[in-house]
Amino acid sequence: MSNVSDAAERGFPAEGKPWDFAGWGTSGKIADLDATKGRKPRPKKKLGVWSATAICGNDITSSCLYVSALCAAQAGKYAPIALGIVALVLYFFRRIYAEVGSALPLNGGTYTVLLNTTSKRTAAGAAVLTLLSYVATAVISAGEAMHYAHYLISGLPVFWATIGLLAVFALLNVVGISESAVVAIAIFLFHMLTLTVLSVAAIITVAAHPEILSANWGAPNPNGLMHALFFGFAAAMLGISGFESSANFIEEQRQGVFPKTLRNMWLAVAIFNPLISLLSLGLLPLAQIQKVPPDLLAQMGIRSWGRFLGIWVSIDAVLVLSGAVLTSYVGVTGLMRRMSLDRCLPQFLLARNRWRHTNHFIIISFFLVAVSILAVTRGDVSTLAGVYTISFLSVMALFAVGNMLLKIKRGRLPRTVKASWPAVLFGLTAVLLGLVGNILMKPVYVRIFSIYFAVMATVVAVMFARVQLLRATMFIVNASVTRVLALGHALHEGTQRVLHRITDRTAVYFTRGDNLSELNRAALYVLTNEQIKRLIVVHVYEQEEDIPETLARHLAEIDRMYPELRVDFLAVKGEFSPETIDALSKRLGVPHNYMFISTPGDRFPHRIESLGGVRLIL
Repeated sequence: MSNVSDAAERGFPAEGKPWDFAGWGTSGKIADLDATKGRKPRPKKKLGVWSATAICGNDITSSCLYVSALCAAQAGKYAPIALGIVALVLYFFRRIYAEVGSALPLNGGTYTVLLNTTSKRTAAGAAVLTLLSYVATAVISAGEAMHYAHYLISGLPVFWATIGLLAVFALLNVVGISESAVVAIAIFLFHMLTLTVLSVAAIITVAAHPEILSANWGAPNPNGLMHALFFGFAAAMLGISGFESSANFIEEQRQGVFPKTLRNMWLAVAIFNPLISLLSLGLLPLAQIQKVPPDLLAQMGIRSWGRFLGIWVSIDAVLVLSGAVLTSYVGVTGLMRRMSLDRCLPQFLLARNRWRHTNHFIIISFFLVAVSILAVTRGDVSTLAGVYTISFLSVMALFAVGNMLLKIKRGRLPRTVKASWPAVLFGLTAVLLGLVGNILMKPVYVRIFSIYFAVMATVVAVMFARVQLLRATMFIVNASVTRVLALGHALHEGTQRVLHRITDRTAVYFTRGDNLSELNRAALYVLTNEQIKRLIVVHVYEQEEDIPETLARHLAEIDRMYPELRVDFLAVKGEFSPETIDALSKRLGVPHNYMFISTPGDRFPHRIESLGGVRLIL
């Protein structure tokens, strides 16, 4: 892009190492880009309200099978009230999620919103929490499913059966069998029917024999009302786990469906969780409920309508909890693949087997982690629920923070739903209180959670620090080269080749003008968040006179300011559109997730999701 100095004749500046110098930038022009050869998205059948609600509804409504007992263990007779408070908190989170979904209708949930509002490292940290939440979801759902299966098959070894169920779904995902919307709808409708029948039968029984309810409600609470409600609320927060699942597949939903799935999930939780908790107090002694029986609803079915309803409830529990296990495998595969594509996780995870084209390394790794946490907790539901709740509530809190950052940093993004600041602050405060309550209940939860979070976070941290680690390796090798010259030379060359492969990537930034400050901020974002050596700044123009006269000169200045980043300028004749972006992606060999733009305003003619995953960085 500029004249080459004497120092640059050797290929890099006088100060520094050749692997630190990205090369001098160039300036070019493309006048023959044919946007018609770009990606023409094929019409894709998207999920309607029922299908989308069923997929995420199976996840969130499965929690009613165990949350009543967990809440009663802390709140006693006040468990229905604690679950009602949780439903109120979830009401406010409906708009928090809906606003983010309308502004950024992209898959990935918390990871995506933080990726587009903060740094890549922050988003990766949130993704680790989401991964841990998926692990806990799979383990606790599989364990509870086998506890209900134990009622159907006497003598079933629950621990080994849980491992077997996890292995079966791992195998099914490896061979390519994923969750079907039709099957999900069938399971969801059967589950809703089961809960309705159980509730009606229980209401009739309790109305005819109110003695147990009276005795339970008259039982004294040794710790007082506030203590019971606080810790009961903390435990009851597990009852809304899975609410974030709809945000993870928002791109597969028709326009306008996402907020409706949030509404439907809220209605199911607000009705059934407090109701089933109240009815359990009318059917079983409080002391028996507080022992956290893993098959509580089956026992309620037996008390209200005999063994027939107990078997019915157990079959339903096995189905819906197994569906939650499958949802975990499907969700974690998508998230880990996205993180691998963004180079937050090792690239070998992207490998696909030849015969079914599934990401077998991701699936097997998830299975092994799930089995290990099952072994560490010995299948204890309370401990598993504690780990699950900590990770899940952390993800929800970060989503609320992401909503705030979206308001502040991406306020120009158009959105159809807006959550008020008081609603966001109330939701965040409530989730943090629930998180604190779970930590205070049993600090051992934090230890187990911290171990698994540290292991997963270390893998991600190594991915971010691998360039520094490789440089350190290179310096160590250079210091020892006099003693082991041959070995040192081989390691040096090999490490340099690996380093070159890592950093020899290109990013594209589309600029609308020649604002030097914005161009500098774009270069700083790339240097801070990406491990690449080349940035192509693209200006799309229709007439030659539209190209800013000072743009190339400004980019030359930035190119000189940052020798470790090669800054190229490319003027592209045409109209800025999804087709132009895709055509340029193919022409330059740069994937969409390494193409960046500034935050568009209300007059921006295209929807964010139509740009194919282009990232907002300013």
